[in-house]
Amino acid sequence: MILVPVTYKGGVYRLDEIVDYIEDLGGYIVQRHNIANEVILQVLMPQDDIEGLKEFSRPLAGEVMSSPLVGTEIAVVIPSLEIHHLPHSACDVAEYLRSNGSKSNILGMARGFGKRISQINDEERDLINEHDMAIYVLGNFASCIEKKFPKLRRGVTVPIILTGAPDKETLEKQTDPPVAGYVGGLGRFMHRTQTEADIHRLDVVIAEVERVIEQRRAELSHDPLSVSPARIQDMIKQEIPEIEEVYSPSPIAVQLTGLRVKLAYADYAQRIRDLVIEDDVKVGDVADVLPSRMRNYILIRIRPLSETNIVV
Repeated sequence: MILVPVTYKGGVYRLDEIVDYIEDLGGYIVQRHNIANEVILQVLMPQDDIEGLKEFSRPLAGEVMSSPLVGTEIAVVIPSLEIHHLPHSACDVAEYLRSNGSKSNILGMARGFGKRISQINDEERDLINEHDMAIYVLGNFASCIEKKFPKLRRGVTVPIILTGAPDKETLEKQTDPPVAGYVGGLGRFMHRTQTEADIHRLDVVIAEVERVIEQRRAELSHDPLSVSPARIQDMIKQEIPEIEEVYSPSPIAVQLTGLRVKLAYADYAQRIRDLVIEDDVKVGDVADVLPSRMRNYILIRIRPLSETNIVV
C-alpha cells in the first residue's frame, strides 16, 4: 500500500469525522496544528483514497492538497552561527520548509568558516546523516564555495542540495562529484525574505527539495520498508504515554526511512523494540533502534523488505 503525503486544512467543526475517516482508510496523521479556529493535519494516506477524502471534506469547507514534504526531516546546514558570519537566509529556508510540511533542523558548524580552516567533525557528519536530506546554505563568493564545500560535505551520505549566490550553472561546475540539487541566487543578504523576488527564491528551493524527495521515494518503492514509519509513530503514541509529556516541537519526527523519537534512549529504547506490530512481529524485528546524535534521543531506522522478508 502506497501512502501519499497530503495536508488537510479546515475548521474544528466535525473534525472528529475527518480524523475517523482518515484512520478508517488506513491513513496516519503525522502532525496536527491548531491555529485559532483552523486545523491543519499533515497526513500520510493511501493514494487511492485521496479523492474520497476530498469529496468527504467538501461539505465541511475543508481543503486537501498535495504536500510532498510531509513525513520528512531535513537538515539546513550553515558554516557558522557566529554573528560575524550572519546574516544569511538559513532561518527563512528552514521556516519555509516547515510551512510546506517538513520538519527542519538548523545545524551550525563549529568550524565551517574560512577557506583554509573550514572542516566538519564526526558529530556534525553523523547528525546530518540522520536526516532525509541536507540543504547547504552557503555564501556569495564562488571561489569560497569551491574551496570550502568539499570539506563540509565529507562523509555526508544523504542527498545534498547546495545553495549560494552564484547561479546554478556555476555551482554545478564547482562540485565534484555532483550533488542531488542546486539553487543559485540565494546567498547572504541583509534583510528577511519579504519581497516577491525573495519569496520566489524560497519557492525555487522548495521545488528542488520536492524533486529530490520524490526521487528518493521512487528509489524506496523498489525495495519498500518493512513497516511504515507513520505506523510506528501511531504505536508509540498509543503504547508509550510518556511521549505526550514531551514539550519539544514534534516529539516524534517522521522520516522517509524511520523516525526520531524525543525520549531518552537509555529509558525507552528497549520498550520501543518490544512493541508488537502484528502477530509476533515486533519493532525490533524490522527496525534498528539506535541512539541519536541529537541529545539523548532515539533514532529508529526501518529495514527494507530485502533484509527482513517481512511487510506489516
